[in-house]
Amino acid sequence: MLEYDIAEYSQINPDLYRRELRKLQAEFLKLQRWVIQEKKKIAIVFEGRDTAGKTGSISVLSKYLIPEHVRLVKLGIPTKRESQHWFSRYEKHMPNVGEIVFFDRSWYTRALTEITMNYCSERQYKYFMKNVLSWEKEFSKENIEIIKIYLSVKKDIQKKRFEKRKNSPLIFWKFSENDLKVADRWDAFTFYKNQMFATTSSEKSPWVVINANTKMVASLNSLRYILEKFEYPEKNIPKPKKWSKGMNIYNLKINGVKFENLSYDQFKVLSSFSDE
Repeated sequence: MLEYDIAEYSQINPDLYRRELRKLQAEFLKLQRWVIQEKKKIAIVFEGRDTAGKTGSISVLSKYLIPEHVRLVKLGIPTKRESQHWFSRYEKHMPNVGEIVFFDRSWYTRALTEITMNYCSERQYKYFMKNVLSWEKEFSKENIEIIKIYLSVKKDIQKKRFEKRKNSPLIFWKFSENDLKVADRWDAFTFYKNQMFATTSSEKSPWVVINANTKMVASLNSLRYILEKFEYPEKNIPKPKKWSKGMNIYNLKINGVKFENLSYDQFKVLSSFSDE
């Protein structure tokens, strides 16, 4: 398991974020063209607690990719048969030649939410933990590259995001009472998360933990990590810039109200309430 965090991104504001994101998205398109031309296969797993920003990050990363060569896999509640044949549930969704596939939650749901909420048995959980790396190794023989990203969010940030969802006329549907049930088992989830990191990280496919307390930063770090893993033609990842804390160059919106010319310290305090 490794933590990936570009320190310079901690001072970024929405305007600078958009400029940096555009450069990295252009690089990702270069990477995708290489995947298509060289017949590569890449599976990118996003895991994390509710509100960590998995769906949003995938949306940002995939926005300008060629649609015919990228897929999103976001499976619902498993059937009884799928629960009993867990690995088979995901095998059919792995990438084909020249394809990038994003998993918005993945087979690792068994190691996190399923065992935390008793949706699977202890026997099923142990079988999964014992066999998952050998199962992934079989895909590496088929030249499928698996990238495993875990978006980490603090408890108080998750609580604020739940409140925002509940009270929003646009995204209230994202919130469910079951979200709170999982959140109530925070410590149990943490225990199983740490077990997952300890048992299912490998040299070829480690867990990459990215701080997701600020969604903009999480998206940039996720994108940059993926780009750095591969060598593709005309690769030119921009070096992170050092943005000044002393300048009043930060802007954001809270409930539609725009706050402009903020200092970095002001922006940092208000950013958790931002509409971004």
